[in-house]
Amino acid sequence: MASASTPTPTPTGNERIARRFPEEVASEGNIGLIDEICAEDILDHSPLGEVHGRDELKAQISGLRESFSDFSATVEDAITEGDMVAMRVTLRGTHDGAFMGIEPTGKTVEVGNMVFSRIEDDMIVERWVQPDMLGMLTQLGAVELPEA
Repeated sequence: MASASTPTPTPTGNERIARRFPEEVASEGNIGLIDEICAEDILDHSPLGEVHGRDELKAQISGLRESFSDFSATVEDAITEGDMVAMRVTLRGTHDGAFMGIEPTGKTVEVGNMVFSRIEDDMIVERWVQPDMLGMLTQLGAVELPEA
């Protein structure tokens, strides 16, 4: 059993690379960092569409940050095995720009997100991003859940 004074392990290697995307690119808006941490031909799978290459990925993340100007992505947990890093991330933001055809509502959202990143030669080569879109759309008032 770990004692209360046991330090949290410091991320190393692949985890450190994978965490830079939500922490620095998404949360801080350092879109140019994609050139440093992602392979030129990165493949990104998400409900917003499959993205090929750095330029498309930059455009997608820039658009997301325009829809939610105070957007943040907090890594809650990360597990690394081989070339794969799995992260549980909390997404937050205020909907102050059009998003998926939904006009700005001014509402804040907070949803869970699962991100799997495959790393090769210290670069992210592929990502699978699965945010709770139903939760997000419900919080924005675009979807109404049926009564239980």
